[in-house]
Amino acid sequence: MWKLTAMLRRAGRRRGIETDAERLQQLFREEAPRQVPLVEEAMGKQALSLLLHLDAACEAVDDLASATEEAFRSHQDAAIMLSFPGIGPQARTLGEMGDGRSRFATAGGLKAYAGSAPITRQTSLRRMPVRKNNRLNHVGHLWAFASLSGSSGADAHYRRRRAGGEWHMQALRHLFNQMLGQLHHCLLARIPFDEVIAFPLQSPSQQERLPRKQDGAACSGATGETIIRS
Repeated sequence: MWKLTAMLRRAGRRRGIETDAERLQQLFREEAPRQVPLVEEAMGKQALSLLLHLDAACEAVDDLASATEEAFRSHQDAAIMLSFPGIGPQARTLGEMGDGRSRFATAGGLKAYAGSAPITRQTSLRRMPVRKNNRLNHVGHLWAFASLSGSSGADAHYRRRRAGGEWHMQALRHLFNQMLGQLHHCLLARIPFDEVIAFPLQSPSQQERLPRKQDGAACSGATGETIIRS
């Protein structure tokens, strides 16, 4: 049993390890159809060969991830992006956004491109987004979810949206939409993320009294700028 639990931990499992180990042990002890010895030996060698290919692929992925992280950290925008909670040293967000400051003139354009606040067109049956980057939209939801454990303000914002009746993905999309606008401002102003400016209000009553703004700031040194709320 301890070998199975150790194997699961080395594989990265953190929850339900004992239960999975017991289930695997029972599966391995059950009677299974058998082949003739020669066929079983051949199948075993084939399985070992596939494992060697899998190990090589995993090693190549790790090398690529290390090289990508190294290249990302050397980029001029890395320090600003890493100041945001939950974004981590990954280059997908930067790669999909690009580093051309003139590409998105406003935060609204970037939000529409990411699908967090999409521009829609009306058909006879439904409304649908005109265009969005699905890869940026996907990584944005992962970013918003990771920020819940790294930012008390982001977590409070998410919980307020949930308390207001929104589903999990709706609340995450709204949080991603807000933080994406903040990232756009910080990259233009060349200043890092500031938790106090980004999420200054905590109570729902204060949140309701806040006038809705289209674009704004969430960065240190951004005194006088508005705060994105939608």
